[in-house]
Amino acid sequence: MKAKITLAKEFKIGDIDKRIYGSFIEHLGRAVYGGIYEPDHKTADEDGFRTDVINLVKELNVPIVRYPGGNFVSGYNWEDGVGPVEKRPKRLDLAWGATEPNTFGTNEFMKWCKKADTECMMAVNLGTRGADEARNLVEYTNHKGGTAWSDLRKSHGYDEPWGVKLWCLGNEMDGAWQMGAKTAAEYGRTALEASKMMKWTDGSIETVLCGSSSRNSKTFGEWEATSLDIAYDSVDYVSLHQYYGNHDGDTESFLAQTLELEEFIHTVLCVCDYIKAKKRSKKTINLSFDEWNVWYHSNDAEFERWSVAPPILEDIYNFEDALVVGSMLITLLRHADRIKIACLAQLVNVIAPIFTKTGGGVFKQTIFYPFEHMSNYGRGVALNPIINCPKHDTKRFTDVPYIESIATYDEENESLAVFCVNKSLDESAVLDVNLMDFDGYKPVKFISMDGYDKHQINTFDNISVKPHDNPLPAVDKGLLTAELKPFSWNVIILNKR
Repeated sequence: MKAKITLAKEFKIGDIDKRIYGSFIEHLGRAVYGGIYEPDHKTADEDGFRTDVINLVKELNVPIVRYPGGNFVSGYNWEDGVGPVEKRPKRLDLAWGATEPNTFGTNEFMKWCKKADTECMMAVNLGTRGADEARNLVEYTNHKGGTAWSDLRKSHGYDEPWGVKLWCLGNEMDGAWQMGAKTAAEYGRTALEASKMMKWTDGSIETVLCGSSSRNSKTFGEWEATSLDIAYDSVDYVSLHQYYGNHDGDTESFLAQTLELEEFIHTVLCVCDYIKAKKRSKKTINLSFDEWNVWYHSNDAEFERWSVAPPILEDIYNFEDALVVGSMLITLLRHADRIKIACLAQLVNVIAPIFTKTGGGVFKQTIFYPFEHMSNYGRGVALNPIINCPKHDTKRFTDVPYIESIATYDEENESLAVFCVNKSLDESAVLDVNLMDFDGYKPVKFISMDGYDKHQINTFDNISVKPHDNPLPAVDKGLLTAELKPFSWNVIILNKR
């Protein structure tokens, strides 16, 4: 199979906001307890944080982490998680059928963020609570002092404010599974008042309006239009959530679902721009894709109800999942002009790239590597590659390109990165990359993941699925030629100097 990509500096999609490589930690399963926080673990620091996990988070180069939910936040009283640990109440978490001990809360998470070289994307409870509790939390985390809530933070041992800049206005409020679920109009009014009061408390923050819980939700489209019409003037982003799974064993359709993802993003942007036009507004609403991943392996797992940190939603990812995650990242970057925030859900243990054993080791799941490559190499601006390649049909999709690709250009460091997925199950692709105006750029690294069985996984004892370096591709008169192995993830890095 032959394929061609044409690249030029003028093919700019948009500047890449580093927050597009964000992630998510919810009080769910072993994400917190046994994940990022385990005081009795041999690698735990003085705050009880697992340093082996922190080291892997740093490898992923995650700039922002959403917290504390998720479904959990719709019943969460943030006051339960601050102050002396011995005085914090235990609560039933109705979202996940567990008991929340509240030994880890807002200040602990903020301290963890500092150590993990990341920032917090805080969610507020607009399910069982509302605007008053939300603005109080902003005052607690962000106000310098001299008021009830900021002085309470000081009394808890944190003299300086945390300065949280990004806030989610609830979570999936259209879902019947959500505590305090609302109609679009009810939520629009609640979100408007919460955002308004939160910004009156701290004018430097940004807020994210909940979109519908997925593209397949019955409320999709109408929810975004109605709630955004009400809250438009006060919010900055609209959220999207989407998970994919290979439920019927159809690998080709599984990899082709990025076509559906593309349509999802396009539709939400159309709604945002329709409301902008309707209001004659000069303000553009951008997107926060703050939950996305592959999720289906662990849906039927059983656990003990009302236990603390039960092991639930612990997908063990295989090789084909890694290719889908890479393809989803490529799709997000294709919209870097409007998608400014995205959160791989989640970060540790719960549908996550990092997996731990409570009291034991940690390993990198297969999906760790495409995310690591994108987050570390995919900086600067996103370039729209003109792709010419064969297409195929699957059971669910037609005209699916075999090659999915995006390029990024870091002008400051004179670096160009090309990311490709070859979706053919059995045929290599000879890829020609026309470098146009990238004179003098030479390949310095060619990484790939290939040659694995699609069901192959990593374990604590055997990291069998991982990237490897390849011989550098040839460049002749501005044309780079590389072989993309069948069913593979590929990263080509070029530098000018």
